[in-house]
Amino acid sequence: MLKTIASQIKEFKRDSILTPVMMLAEVAVEMVIPLLMASLIDYGVTAGNLGHIRKIGLWMLLMAVLGLITGVLGAKFGARAAAGLARNLRQSMYENIQTFSFSNIDKFSTAGLITRLTTDVTNVQNAYMMLLRMCIRAPASLVVAMIMAFSINARLSSIYLVAVIVLAMILFVIMTRAMKYFRQVFQKYDDLNASVQENISAIRVVKAYVREAHENQKFRAASQNIYKMFLSSEKIVSWTFPVMNATIYTCILLISWFGAKMIVSDALTTGELMSLLTYCMNILMSLMMLSMVFVMLSMSAASAERISEVLREQADLEDPEHPILDVADGSVEFRDVDFAYHKEAGKPVLKGINLSIRPGETIGIIGGTGSAKTSLVNLISRLYDVTSGQVLVGGRDVREYSMEALRNQVSVVLQKNVLFSGSILDNLRWGDENATEEECVRACQLACADEFIQKMPQGYATHIEQGGANVSGGQKQRLCIARALLKKPKILILDDSTSAVDTATDAKIREAFASEIPDTTKFIIAQRVSSVAGADRILVLEDGRVDGFDTHENLLKTNAIYRDVYQSQTGGGGDFDEGGAD
Repeated sequence: MLKTIASQIKEFKRDSILTPVMMLAEVAVEMVIPLLMASLIDYGVTAGNLGHIRKIGLWMLLMAVLGLITGVLGAKFGARAAAGLARNLRQSMYENIQTFSFSNIDKFSTAGLITRLTTDVTNVQNAYMMLLRMCIRAPASLVVAMIMAFSINARLSSIYLVAVIVLAMILFVIMTRAMKYFRQVFQKYDDLNASVQENISAIRVVKAYVREAHENQKFRAASQNIYKMFLSSEKIVSWTFPVMNATIYTCILLISWFGAKMIVSDALTTGELMSLLTYCMNILMSLMMLSMVFVMLSMSAASAERISEVLREQADLEDPEHPILDVADGSVEFRDVDFAYHKEAGKPVLKGINLSIRPGETIGIIGGTGSAKTSLVNLISRLYDVTSGQVLVGGRDVREYSMEALRNQVSVVLQKNVLFSGSILDNLRWGDENATEEECVRACQLACADEFIQKMPQGYATHIEQGGANVSGGQKQRLCIARALLKKPKILILDDSTSAVDTATDAKIREAFASEIPDTTKFIIAQRVSSVAGADRILVLEDGRVDGFDTHENLLKTNAIYRDVYQSQTGGGGDFDEGGAD
């Protein structure tokens, strides 16, 4: 874990080195001042030597200025190093997440990744700043102050030593008990973020079903869990400062009492007593700072481990050593394919799949919920790897291709359509960033999207809200289809991507595909028979197995599942929205 986090310091190593150097310089200056103060009192004030007072006063002023400069520089270098580490951690995590396959992403919740990129990184940033400054300054100040105190008077300084040992033992017990809560509390942030994310993304459903009170209760429960854990840890940590203050005042009283007696017996000077009291404060304040560092490191340890998990995660899918960069055609073949999302899963999602699809064919895919329709097409663009068998595209195993080259030729419109904030043109150019406006318009015409875009006040410059909140489900689907077409792919996969459009528009889209992109192999997953009836062949899936693969007419004669679906949808006179408009 530490090695993983430390590797992200990168260009901020210089600041990370200069910070403790400045802190040590500040400690050195601070340790000189009590000695100067003792000299000022004993040989200046007591002796009435005004010249000595001026001389030592100037030296004390110089030391104070040096202490200020080194302290400011230490703070500056420390802030830059900590902020730089945080920046690098976020950037590295984000870049690594971009390489994840779907199976990698499945290991982390969306809310968990957000927490790692925000709260956890902030915790590590604060801990690193404390580590560079206080974790160097406090021990150095403690050791040097102890040495200086013993050099003045060993008998009185032994009070410090006893106090430090007792206080260290008490703080160790307090911090150890508090650490177990700090390790757990940040995991609860995932639940809190998940509640917020789910509520905001589904706010229309929440309001439609008047479930605000339920969502408030769910959020309150997640927030209450964090409150209880922090309260439990803070109850324990809250003992730190009372114990520390009690120790400090006890030391001051004992040193003052015994010191006064020693002054009367001429075993100690007034200046030396003042120096000892100053060193007493330095020693005990250093111990307090160390306890704060310990608390911060305890809090950040869990965060650092969660960040390391993301940074260490290796993508399950990687390019081969010598990848193929060109996809010959849109032919697709499945050879004895089995697939499971997890290796330890007892039952595979797909079993014994054998299919051969020619370039330019239109393949309809139909089946009940959970029949693995989406899982099947995900293997074509290598979003997952097969458990056994082979998937071939253009006559070559998909694992032989560069994933970028393969996915550029396999355009997928997923079940969950996603649009990004920006103009319609910005969203369309996700398919081809260099596409001209004319090419974008043509793609929208093929996807039957141009008709509603032209009715918008700003046309193709219309701004799309985050998630496509200001367009309907059918409009969103058509924009996503147009975006996929701009890639000019050899294979086009529509994963239930016309479910929100009426059958008339659906038919127009299919006709446009047939006439405009005849050489593109098309996979159409649908729940409506009307969406796949015109396909060259239709694949019927049942429980992850091929139950039928033939033309519409032949399946009606030979496949009971397909016939039942057809009759259930057409027995009442056809689709309810046939001939309608979105």
